[in-house]
This record gives sequence, structure tokens and C-alpha cells, in this order.
Amino acid sequence: MTGPSEPDVWSEVHSSAEFVALRRRLRTFVFPMTGLFLAWYLLYILLADYAHGFMSIKLVGNINIGLVFGLLQFVSTFVITALYVRHANRNLDPIASKIRSEVEGDTE
Repeated sequence: MTGPSEPDVWSEVHSSAEFVALRRRLRTFVFPMTGLFLAWYLLYILLADYAHGFMSIKLVGNINIGLVFGLLQFVSTFVITALYVRHANRNLDPIASKIRSEVEGDTE
């Protein structure tokens, strides 16, 4: 005896309440964070292009605001990654694991 075909299973999963909730939780993190990062990056680019005087203000020795802002781009990338990992572990992975166990037929 065979079960439902694979496309039927995935159609059912995609329309399930858990999957809809999983996608909503992912989007509520990813879209705002992407917008925030792109705005921060655009600000950096615009300042570097149009605010030479501001970006060349020396803070300590030869370290200026432009260099600090450039390095903060890397810092913000690592912070966003850490926030995403925490968000995924708390809000996405439990739902994804439940969906996976239902699809694979685990009874644990």
C-alpha cells in the first residue's frame, strides 16, 4: 500500500497553519532587518560620496569617521547574523521540526 504522492504531501504542508505561521515568523524578521541593513548601507555610501568633510573627521590618530562607519558595516552584519540565529532557534526551528516530523511520520 502506498501513501499519498510527494506533490500532494507538499501541497498539504504548504497550506497547513503551521507552515503559514513559520513563513510569517520568518518574514517578520527578514524583511525589516533587510530594510534596516540596506538603509544603513545606503547611508554609509551616501555619506562617503557626498559628505567628505564629515567622513574625514579624525577621531584618533589616522582613524576617521569613514573608517569607523566602514568597519561598523562588518559589525552590523555579524550582529544581524547572531540575531537571526537566536530568532531561528527560538521561533522557527521548533515549528520546522514539528512540520518535518509530521511529514516524515516520526512518532517520537
